[in-house]
Amino acid sequence: MEFVINHLDLSLFAMLVTLGYAAGSYAERKHYASILRREREQLQFQVMTAEAYFSEGRVKDTFLVAGSVVISIDYFKRLLAMLRNIFGGRVKAYESLVDRARREAILRMKEQATARGAQMVVNLRLETAAIGNAANRRNRIGSIEVLAYGTAVALHPQ
Repeated sequence: MEFVINHLDLSLFAMLVTLGYAAGSYAERKHYASILRREREQLQFQVMTAEAYFSEGRVKDTFLVAGSVVISIDYFKRLLAMLRNIFGGRVKAYESLVDRARREAILRMKEQATARGAQMVVNLRLETAAIGNAANRRNRIGSIEVLAYGTAVALHPQ
């Protein structure tokens, strides 16, 4: 106890880092659970990266759909990523960030297409950008934006 009192600033820093790690991990797990639930709901909705060809008269309507998301990395994971950059190797914190952003953007695009009556999206494209205060300084990422877009296709009933 005497050590904690004598080193109050260090103890406070350790508590805040632990709290930040726990809160960030909880938010990430909660977001992944939401993504998995929504992916199961949208499992039958087809999305492809290739062009599609349909027989004449089969297509009722086509329109552009897009889903965009910006996700930030928490400070604890950013600290771990900076350490990983020193020693090299996979930066799992950023891999998780990009995976969540990509999946969320695709889900938002699918939800927009479904709401407008489409049965599928063809020619899916993904665009990413690092944004935020730290994005322009020494390859640090503050947040990542992912834009998923494609052509939604509504078909005539058979």
